[in-house]
Amino acid sequence: MDLFTMAAEQNSSGKLLADRMRPVTLEEYIGQEHIVGPGKLLRRAIEADQVTSILLYGPPGTGKTTLAHIISRRTSGIFVKLNAVDASVKDVREVIDQAKRNRSLYGKKTILFLDEVHRFNTSRQDALLPAVEQGIIIFIGATTENPFHHVNGALLSRSTLFQLQPLTHEHSLIAMRRALSDKERGLGYMSIEAEEGALEHLSKMAGGDIRRALNALELAALTTPPDQEGKVRITLAVAEESIRRPTIKADESTQYDVLSAFHKSLRGSSDAALFWFMYAVEKLGMDPMTFLRRLIVMCSEDIGLANPQAMVQAVTAMDAYHKIGWPESKYVIAQAILFAVESPKSNAIPLALSKVTEAMERLRSAEVPLHLRDTHYQGAEQLGHKGYLYPHDYPGHYVEQQYLPGPIKHERFYIATGQGTEDKIRQNQEKRRSSNSKRNE
Repeated sequence: MDLFTMAAEQNSSGKLLADRMRPVTLEEYIGQEHIVGPGKLLRRAIEADQVTSILLYGPPGTGKTTLAHIISRRTSGIFVKLNAVDASVKDVREVIDQAKRNRSLYGKKTILFLDEVHRFNTSRQDALLPAVEQGIIIFIGATTENPFHHVNGALLSRSTLFQLQPLTHEHSLIAMRRALSDKERGLGYMSIEAEEGALEHLSKMAGGDIRRALNALELAALTTPPDQEGKVRITLAVAEESIRRPTIKADESTQYDVLSAFHKSLRGSSDAALFWFMYAVEKLGMDPMTFLRRLIVMCSEDIGLANPQAMVQAVTAMDAYHKIGWPESKYVIAQAILFAVESPKSNAIPLALSKVTEAMERLRSAEVPLHLRDTHYQGAEQLGHKGYLYPHDYPGHYVEQQYLPGPIKHERFYIATGQGTEDKIRQNQEKRRSSNSKRNE
């Protein structure tokens, strides 16, 4: 029997190596020690068959589905799996009805594992909620997207959230070495010699995705002819042919996180701001306009009058993007980003708006002072609409008078900082207040 006949028999089930090597016990489970390590809450619950409703949240390939399967093997109850992509409200109700029968007739609990729960719309999640609240089913949801964005708040509050961390290339190395030595489920039936550099390459290119690393290892093993000694040698060159750089998935949560990192970097790091912008557009395929809009907002929110030219640069970059497109406009956009990061910063504008909003809520309604009211009609003076002082008639083109409603006439909303151009505004504000004080003496 030759090597490939043996391989065919080994794969008669049609399962890929990653499926055959899927851990079936907690002892085999790789990673996530912070939630399933010895003594951890979830591990104790699984071992005692006392799992309550939980949500497993983490990137693809971190072991969410595997963990659910381990729970299914440890529970004495009925385990049902649905995929949110194709499951309907009818499917959920059928599971709930069967769960009621299981509990009343056989005294058995029902655990419903709902994979990709973020794909379940609100109505389908609502259909599930009463059964979870009443304890008819124990709910296990798995999602790659932020559950606070995609899971019904009531369902989320009734479940314990466990966040799975991205696996490292060391985890992939553990899985591949285990597969190479396992004669029943892995590749141990073959005579394989894998260079350490080859395994390192596969693990790093897999980016922490164990399934991807194992499938690449299997491809390398099954497509490499044995040498004269009957040994399959997986070299670095073979490994490089067996795996390609992964396409990065930009789900909604990832996009929010990257955009947040970009905005926060605009406040303090030119290098980081450029990196997150280029990474988002070139690697994640995000729209440059998303970042240009955020940049323009930032130019008021975080720079404001400390450097008004930052807004000019940002709007010009948006105009350039519309006129010359991508990638040519990336230089103009990068210039605007760098200009914004290196500008003096001031948050005086958002602080002023916040104070105005608070005053509006406190005041509820505002009476316009008589001297500020419209006078473009006959009889305005008879109504008392007079007394406005025209600033250009006074030294410095400024005169002190009441502009705000009476109850808040002494409030100050915009307080200029000492940053950049805004320092001149601050000095001017102080000069006006000083001259006004002298007039009142």
